[in-house]
Amino acid sequence: MIPLLTADEMRAAESRAIEGWGVPSLVLQEHAALGALALLPAEASLHVLAGPGNNGGDALALARLARLRGQEVTVWSPFAKPQWQGDGAHQLKLWQGLGGTVQTAEEPARVMATWRGWVVDGLLGLGTTRPLEGPAALWVQALNASGLPVLALDLPSGLDPGSAEVPGEAVRATRTACFGARKVCHGLLPARNWCGELKVVPIPLDRPPTGALHLLERPVLAPRAWDSHKGSFGHVAIRAGSLGMSGAAVLAALGALRSGAGLVTVLTDAEVRAEVAAQVPEAMVQPWRGTLPPEADVLLVGPGGVTQVPDWKGPLVVDASALKEGEGPRWMDRPGTAITPHPGEFARLFHLARPMVMDERLAQAREVAAGRPGVLLLKGAQSVIAGGASADLWINPTGHPGLATGGSGDLLAGMVAGFRAQGLPMRDAVATAAWFHGAAADRLPGAGLLPRDLGDLLPELLRG
Repeated sequence: MIPLLTADEMRAAESRAIEGWGVPSLVLQEHAALGALALLPAEASLHVLAGPGNNGGDALALARLARLRGQEVTVWSPFAKPQWQGDGAHQLKLWQGLGGTVQTAEEPARVMATWRGWVVDGLLGLGTTRPLEGPAALWVQALNASGLPVLALDLPSGLDPGSAEVPGEAVRATRTACFGARKVCHGLLPARNWCGELKVVPIPLDRPPTGALHLLERPVLAPRAWDSHKGSFGHVAIRAGSLGMSGAAVLAALGALRSGAGLVTVLTDAEVRAEVAAQVPEAMVQPWRGTLPPEADVLLVGPGGVTQVPDWKGPLVVDASALKEGEGPRWMDRPGTAITPHPGEFARLFHLARPMVMDERLAQAREVAAGRPGVLLLKGAQSVIAGGASADLWINPTGHPGLATGGSGDLLAGMVAGFRAQGLPMRDAVATAAWFHGAAADRLPGAGLLPRDLGDLLPELLRG
């Protein structure tokens, strides 16, 4: 897991190092500046944009270190009389001690037309919470129009470190030197697209920073024992498939099988039993008669128009048509349960406004999952995983818009059930399925993707 920190969480980590561990704040700043300088070509001329806060102090430190290694450096500020305080004022004094000055211009676009080399963006950092305005916005507009390569210090100026959204004008960086740990804007779209190539610069903290939001990394699956048999990997029961929607049952079964489940039984409406069986001979396909296989380890319900959830006490995955209006709290209060809605289904489940942007999805997922044992997989670009009696949110970074096609969610639901049947806790099963589902898509083009294609790629991906 990769933590994605808010500004407050990052400040807390720095305060622990400064006040509890005894690292001077200037030492943190010097490490940040040295690490960022290492990301720039040693022969390039540098134009350093320094704002009045701590980010500007980082920029002044970088300017000094670059000049000491022989680079041509100029420092600029959008403001006629910038006022630095604390460490920033100290860095200004050191810069001036080398004969350095801070220049400004009322028409930054005209000045930038003469620049060559790299621009270092140190205008604004962790303190940004509002859209840019005034001289800062004017300079950022000019910088984005200049075509010059840009190294952003900690985050591109104009981004809110704790938000996935881009509130207004913001620097489009070529490369971002992220200090200490990734912030929310470094991991979530659309803000992530403004960061360019992301490089984490270590700074001396007494412990790795932690937060309540995490980006999934590739799951590590346990190796299979040499004497395994099909019973070793669980039995998935799938109640899915009705007249005109038999394909959903097929894809759910394929998802469970391709994720490694040992046995899969599809319980489908009698009218479509034969057509489902013909398309997925690896599964046992039976007409639904109101009873479940007694040996089943997990039950998936909903794909292909099935609305009624059978009476079942074991692990349960509820998807598609079984996600009925207002029933979200019921499922989130049920231990061992996962629900897999897209944003529209999510809004109906919990009687909420449909989340339109990532920040809304995060806030609503946190709200409905708080303290509850059920697991939520809120599907979409960068799916959100919440619940399981945990306050943390997990974000899946894999996948692309090609997954926005009919049947993709049915395959994913089958994968969740398949990984749960193999013994993974439900929240881990959801995360593992989401990651591999998206990773399979990442190997395919964005247009014309068929969900069945994803299943064909899973065995190779699961082998590592």
